[in-house]
Order: sequence, then C-alpha cells, then structure tokens
Amino acid sequence: MGGGGPDGSSASGGSGGGDGSGNDGGRPGEGDPGGRSKGSAPKKAKSFWKELPLLIGIALVLALVIKTFLVQAFSIPSDSMQNTLQRGDRVLVDKLTPWFGSEPERGEVVVFHDPGNWLAGEPTPTPNAVQRALSWIGLMPSAEDKDLIKRVIGTSGDVVECKGTGPLKVNGKALEENDYVFPGNTPCSKDDQGGQFKVTVPAGKIWVMGDHRQNSLDSRYHQQDPGGGFVPTDKVVGRAVVKAWPVNRWGTLPVPDTFSQSGIAATAAAATPGALGLAGALPLVLWRRRRVSGGRTAG
Repeated sequence: MGGGGPDGSSASGGSGGGDGSGNDGGRPGEGDPGGRSKGSAPKKAKSFWKELPLLIGIALVLALVIKTFLVQAFSIPSDSMQNTLQRGDRVLVDKLTPWFGSEPERGEVVVFHDPGNWLAGEPTPTPNAVQRALSWIGLMPSAEDKDLIKRVIGTSGDVVECKGTGPLKVNGKALEENDYVFPGNTPCSKDDQGGQFKVTVPAGKIWVMGDHRQNSLDSRYHQQDPGGGFVPTDKVVGRAVVKAWPVNRWGTLPVPDTFSQSGIAATAAAATPGALGLAGALPLVLWRRRRVSGGRTAG
C-alpha cells in the first residue's frame, strides 16, 4: 500500500506522511470510502412529493385564517350597485376592522347578511360540493347566498330623507351623487312603495341604498318589515374595499367626497360643544362647592 488513501488524497488535518505501517496518520476511516461509519453518511433530502401534503395543509390553514379574520372575496350577484359594481365582479371585503369595534360609516360599500328575508323569492345559486369547500376556506368567492351589498347612507342618529326625485338628504344636507348613482337614475324614486321617506336611524343600525336607485330593493322597500328597513351593524360582514376581478375593472372603492361635506353630522356636532361645556364646567362647580363647604366649617 502507499501512504495515501484510495483516491490519492491525504486526510484533512494530517501533518505528515504515513508511519510505515500502512496508516496515513489520519483518524480511522478518513480517506477511505469503504470504511466510512454509518453516522457520517449524508442525509437524503426529503422528496418534494412527501412534503407537498404538508405545504398544501399549511396553505389551506392560512387561507382559512385570512378568510375568517382578514379579507374575504365576494361575487356580485345583481345589478343593484351599477355602475359602481357590475354583476359578476369580485370584491375583497375587509373583515379585520370590525373586530376592533369599527362601525360602518356613511358612503362605504358594505356586505351584510340578510337582515330579514330581503332575498325571499330571489333566485339563489346552487354551488356544488367542491365550490362550497373552496368558498369555505376562502379560495373562491363566497358561495353564501344570504349576503347583500349596498352603500351606507345613514348611521346611528342620522335623519335620511327623500322627496320627489331628490336630492337625497342626510341631516338636512343634500348629497351630490352624480359620481356613483347609475346614469339616468334619480337619487330618489317617486313611488308609493317606499321611495318617498323620512327616517331616523336607530342606534346600532344603518340605512342602505343601492347605487342603481331604480333597480335596488334596499332599505326603502323594507320599511314595512319588522326591522323597518334598517340593517343591524352586527349583520355587517365588512367593507368592500377593492374590485379585484375582472382585472380590467380593478380599483378601490373609496367613500365619495359628498359624505364628508361640512355639517352632514350636524346633530352630533351640535351636541359636542354642549358636552364639552358641561365637562369643563363640572370641575369648577365641584371646586366652588368644596370651597364654600370649607368656609362654613371654618366659621
């Protein structure tokens, strides 16, 4: 035998040649593939196909968490929100902010559960088992057939009014709705089924209307229902924030500027100075009473 191993290389870490007995000065087994111990054998990489079920499982769990707590896709089933939304559009709904106590605000487009058989008599989709499963985990738009999508017009305490063909008023302020009401529609519908109204929104409720005013069975046409046409805020799934599909219609769904006009929350604004004045006067009254009481005691 020579001084090197079978591959002609010296073992790493060795400082000299062999000792004449056939050893090369290295540790047993080094430089000799045939003598390599079992513990030093390289581990085989896991097969991709063995890891695939785990990856799919993780993806499904993440999709379910996102759909339950963060964002969910919904498909638009009707024309009641044209031209803001078209039948077949897919929107992404923010489900996170309601978890932190956020309430729907005027002008937002929201998805909500049917508050009281609003969809009675309406044709409903019949998804198959696969579609239901994919919808449940959030990989397809919701197959739930008891959800609606409308625009919030009034919130708790607001007075909403329609006379004639409009304009629609909130707390006495006329809304400028040309940017989102369906072209050719009037803001108010002149009929005796609910198109003419004046309502005050109760606490914990919202008043909703479709942008296609003459083709939307919204709060106006459910005033005779037990809920009076109002939608409880706990029925709101979340705010639609993005049109995600089709790609050529992608865009956000911002709140129209008319809902931020000065004075639209006149009732709340009027109450605020009074509340602040009372809060500011209270410490002064208490201080004065304490001073008077102290003076009498001293006398």
